[in-house]
Amino acid sequence: MTGNEHQPTSPTPITIVRRLDPEDAQQALHRVQNVLKRQEVVETLSQRQNEGDERANILSGLTHRRHEKEIRAIINDLHPADISFILESLPETERQAVWQQVSDVHDADVLLEIEDWARESLIKSMEPEDLIAAAATMDADEIADLVPDLPPDVIAAVQKGLTESERAQLLEAMGYPEDTVGAIMDFDMVRVRENISLEVVLRYLRRLQELPDHTDQIFVVDRDDRLKGTLSLTRMLVSDPETMVSAVMAEEYLSLHPLDSDSDAANAFERYDLVSAPVVDDYGRLIGRVTIDEVVDVLQEDSQEQALSRAGLQEEDIFAPVLSALRNRAPWLLVNLCTAATASFVASRFEETVSHIVILAFLMSIVAGIGGNSGNQTMTMIIRAMAMGRITGANIWTLVKRELLVTFLVGACGSLVTAVFAWFISGSIAISIVMMAAMIGNMLIGATLGVLIPILRDRFGKDPAVGSSVLLTFGTDSLGFFLFLGLATIFLV
Repeated sequence: MTGNEHQPTSPTPITIVRRLDPEDAQQALHRVQNVLKRQEVVETLSQRQNEGDERANILSGLTHRRHEKEIRAIINDLHPADISFILESLPETERQAVWQQVSDVHDADVLLEIEDWARESLIKSMEPEDLIAAAATMDADEIADLVPDLPPDVIAAVQKGLTESERAQLLEAMGYPEDTVGAIMDFDMVRVRENISLEVVLRYLRRLQELPDHTDQIFVVDRDDRLKGTLSLTRMLVSDPETMVSAVMAEEYLSLHPLDSDSDAANAFERYDLVSAPVVDDYGRLIGRVTIDEVVDVLQEDSQEQALSRAGLQEEDIFAPVLSALRNRAPWLLVNLCTAATASFVASRFEETVSHIVILAFLMSIVAGIGGNSGNQTMTMIIRAMAMGRITGANIWTLVKRELLVTFLVGACGSLVTAVFAWFISGSIAISIVMMAAMIGNMLIGATLGVLIPILRDRFGKDPAVGSSVLLTFGTDSLGFFLFLGLATIFLV
C-alpha cells in the first residue's frame, strides 16, 4: 500500500424514503407552490386587517408556521437533486423561503447539485457558521467548486478545519482553470503496489467501510506515486487470490492531464465507455481521477451552453430581474435588428422590380427561409463535429465540398416542388425558373455559411456556437433577397 491511499472513513447515513423518480420532484414542486400561494393569501388578508388586532396576528403567525411545517415535510424527504430542482423552479423570494426550511443535513448536497446562478443567492442568505458546517462535510474537490461563491472569511475558516493533505488538495484544485480536467477531478481513490498479491488487496479493501463512488478500477503506483497500471475490480475478483498484482494489472490505459479540456475528457469517456480514468501530472504521478458522474455534468453543461449560445444567450435565472435579463438578451437582439435592417435595405433596392411583379414579395420569404434552414442543418452538424474534435485543417475543404454537394441535391429536389407552387400562384413559367435558381443558390449559400461561421469563430478564439444562428440568418436573408430579386430583375423585368 502507499501512504496516500483512501483511508477508512465513517459512512454518511443516507435514508432513502422513496424511490427516485423525476415525477416525484414535479409533484413536490406543485405541492410547494400550492402551500406558498395559500401563505400569500393569508398574508394579503392579514395586511388588510387592523395591524393592532392581536388575535389576527396570532392566527396569521400560527398559519405561517403550519405552512412552513408542510414545506419541510414535502422537501426534506426528497433527494438533494430534487430539492435543487424545486429551488431552481421558484422566484428568488419564494426560493429563499423554501431554502430556509431545508434540513441542515441536505445543505452541502444541495449546494453542490444546484445550478451556479441559483447557488449564489442561497449562499448569500446563509449564516457563515452554516456555510462552514456544510463545507466541513465536503471533499476538497467539492469545496473548490464552491469557493468562487463563498465569502473570504468562510473560505479561511474552512481551510483551518482541513488537514494538511486536504488543504493541499484544495489549493491544487483551486489552481486549475475552469473547463479543465483538473477542475473536475476527484482525489478520493484506491492505490496499491504491483509487488503484492490480490489476497492482500482484498484484505485491504475489506478494511474500508466503503469504496469511493464509481470505483471500477484500482490504480497501481510505485513508491513515487508514478502510475504503473490499473487493476480492474472484475478482473481481480475472478483471478486466483495468490496472483500478484503485476500479473493481472493492465499496463495499457487511458490517462488524462489536469490541463486537458474537460470536453475532451468527456469525449474520451464516450468513445471508450469509461467509468473512471486516472489523472497524471507531467512526471507521470497519479494526482487524481475523473469519474463518470462528473463527465455527465460536463456533457449536460456543454449541451445547455451550446443551445443558449446559438441564440446569443448566457445561462441565467429564469426569474432574474428584468434589467439582468435585458443585459443578457439585448446585445444579440440588437445585432439581429441590424442584420434584419440590412436585409430590408437590400430588398428596398429592388423596389421597382417588386412593384412591377408584386408576386415576388410573397415568394422571396420562401427563398430566405429555406436557405436559413439549410444552413442551420449544416451548422448544427459542424458545431457538434467540432465539439467531438473531428474537424481538422486537413478535412475542412473536403467537408465544405461534401456539404455543398448534399445541399445541391436536396435543393434540386426541393426546388421542383417550389417551382410548381410558384407557377400555381403566379401562372408564370419564368417566375418558377427564377424561383428554382434562387432557392438552390441560397441553400448553397446557407450551407457554405453553416460551415464557415463556426470554423472562423473558432479560428479567432471565439465560441463557435455564440450567436451563430444570428449571423447565419443575416447572410441567408440578405444574400437570398439579393439573389432572388437580382435574378428577377435580370430575367423578368
